[in-house]
Amino acid sequence: MKSIFKLGILGLFTLGLIIGCNSDEKPSGDTTRLTIKITDAPANFDAIFLNIDEIEIKTSGGKVEIDIDDNPFDILQYRFGKDTILANHDVASGMLQEIRLKLEDNGNTVIINGQSHPLTTPSGQSSGVKIKIQEELIPNVAYTILLDFDASKSIVQAGNGKYLLKPVIRAVPVATSGAIFGKALPLDAYPRIYAINGIDTIGTIPNDLGDFYLAGVPEGTYKILFEPSIAPYVPTTLENIVVKKGFEKDLGTITLNTH
Repeated sequence: MKSIFKLGILGLFTLGLIIGCNSDEKPSGDTTRLTIKITDAPANFDAIFLNIDEIEIKTSGGKVEIDIDDNPFDILQYRFGKDTILANHDVASGMLQEIRLKLEDNGNTVIINGQSHPLTTPSGQSSGVKIKIQEELIPNVAYTILLDFDASKSIVQAGNGKYLLKPVIRAVPVATSGAIFGKALPLDAYPRIYAINGIDTIGTIPNDLGDFYLAGVPEGTYKILFEPSIAPYVPTTLENIVVKKGFEKDLGTITLNTH
């Protein structure tokens, strides 16, 4: 088990992408410095470019709207423990209630087999993608929230052949979470991998080498389910996997069996 904070910093400086942001709003009263980062779960696309216009952060003490000043970025570059900063801003202290991502109308695209397809955001999400979260923000204490973008669930092909962007995003306080990683073999089993704790489930898929990474896993004890995509491979379950905040849990190589 090793600390995930080194990986987050390494990913940030190695990739060198910090999206600029600014806001004219200055919270009155007590404030908390909040950093919003984003990471991604793997998906079978060449690239997914997101063009974020604004981030709205709502706490019990008030609301801040942060303009994002940058070009579209490929979210698939931020996998396996890598992340990038979307915003770093003072917000009103109190209970963090909601983070809302507002996308530009243009510049959101998915690349499939070398072909670019525009991503349309359903009209019902024109006001932004709302991400609910409950986290107390204490005055003068810095917090980091990791947005875990599930790419495989966020891109949907409509009946007319067009592609829709329906973002599926979890918000996880970094200070209270860990991570799980490993390798799933054989490659042709290509399982969906789930970390299950009671009614809470976090999922991902392996990459072309069989490597998988579950980011933003709250501290606790989990059952890890490997659910293969095809027969004759059968599901495999690991019990009592303990995740500690600030650390990665290495599951090693998991080999799925056949009937």
